[in-house]
Amino acid sequence: MTDLTSLGVKDIRDGVARGDFTAREVAEAFNAAVAEAAALNAFILTTPDHALAAAEKVDAARAAGKPLGKMAGVPIGMKDLFATHGVETTAASHILEGFTPRYESSVSQKLWDAGAGMLGKLNLDQFAMGSSNETSYFGNVTSPWRKAGSNAAMSPGGSSGGSSAAVAARIAPAATGTDTGGSIRQPAAFTGICGIKPTYGRCSRWGIIAFASSLDQAGPMARSVADCAIMLGAMAGFDPKDATSLDMPVPDWEGQLTSDLRGKKIGIPREYRMEGTDPAILEAWEKGKEWLQDAGAQIVDVSLPHTKYALPAYYIIAPAEASSNLARYDGVRYGLRELPQGAGLQEMYAATRAAGFGDEVKRRILIGTYVLSAGFYDAYYTQAQKVRALVARDFARAFEECDAILAPTTPTASFPLGSMNEDPLTMYLNDVFAVPASLAGLPAMSVPAMLNPEGLPLGLQIVGRPFDEQTVLDAGLAIEERAGFAARPEKWW
Repeated sequence: MTDLTSLGVKDIRDGVARGDFTAREVAEAFNAAVAEAAALNAFILTTPDHALAAAEKVDAARAAGKPLGKMAGVPIGMKDLFATHGVETTAASHILEGFTPRYESSVSQKLWDAGAGMLGKLNLDQFAMGSSNETSYFGNVTSPWRKAGSNAAMSPGGSSGGSSAAVAARIAPAATGTDTGGSIRQPAAFTGICGIKPTYGRCSRWGIIAFASSLDQAGPMARSVADCAIMLGAMAGFDPKDATSLDMPVPDWEGQLTSDLRGKKIGIPREYRMEGTDPAILEAWEKGKEWLQDAGAQIVDVSLPHTKYALPAYYIIAPAEASSNLARYDGVRYGLRELPQGAGLQEMYAATRAAGFGDEVKRRILIGTYVLSAGFYDAYYTQAQKVRALVARDFARAFEECDAILAPTTPTASFPLGSMNEDPLTMYLNDVFAVPASLAGLPAMSVPAMLNPEGLPLGLQIVGRPFDEQTVLDAGLAIEERAGFAARPEKWW
């Protein structure tokens, strides 16, 4: 039989539907792969019974001749930011350790309704705050990739590092991620997989533990563009429980997928040629232009003049929203409670948060509280929102000249774990190419392009107009077909 763990979403779904293998056989194969890969620390919690129960439901439906869902028979990893009914949900933080929701997030419920099963809850940077997956209370996630000739543990990217590591290591065919400032795209680029952040509002935020409410957006991570299109189709849709949800139909992204880009214009933003970008990244970018031209697209230069202000604006807006969202974790209703002898209410709040939040979360709460304070609100937060509007206007003007934008996903390839911990600002610079699309709420995707001279994956990013995930996916497919990226990490775990 085919090695089932080498198959992606489409091949598993179609193979189950044809009867080539059963959904239970798939679930058993991936459950075993997850159990063997503990060294990656990709999962906080495994749920083999959930995967098997969902598989048996699919097998029974097929045997009865009933129609099967878009994700029928596909076991996936669920980022531990999505509330899962009866299954511990922690956001990788000590302050939520032991919290078991009595409800299901809208996105995860859609995936279960589509026939998917859950292999487990995936590790992440605590409360999705990080670019390397080193801030989790449950330990670092290690990338399955290694530099040529080195055994140094590499970063899988963040915050969706558990998701990217699991998909790249073939212990999950796909996984959910969330993207606030690049947390789907950057880890996808670091691990040689695909990941798409849809237009803000495409996927419901209800039941997803909030970081920055005006930026957070769920999306799929998988090993191919087609698999992302299938999974996004299952995840997306209007949700009356989410006031920011888009009330519009979900297109058939999979059915309309094409790599024929004739008549399309692809913009190359001149401001993205930044000092310090790895030469191998720039080489991949040039290759990307050639591949898109080969697919029939016309390459045009565009300008996004406020790009250099996007990252500082993001690191004002996101921490400000985080400081507000995380105020609910106080030790009163759920999660951790630290109650020192003789402590009053305020002392309990302080002790609980001091013990429950990690250093990076505390750092961002402090920044956010500072920029929202009475004396600094206008000087920082108001100015950052004005910059955000200018960044969005830049994209709107660029899209008058092109249909999508091609850019690098990250300024460098993956880096060794621990190598950037002393300087948070250097770590934040990993998001420099991803943040502008997040501020503007645009759909954006990372697709693997090639390996650098050290044998590490490099990704290219496609950014599209609002609601135009189809062009983003189509351009991603054109790159995927021409790049022929088939590299996979050598198994060491």
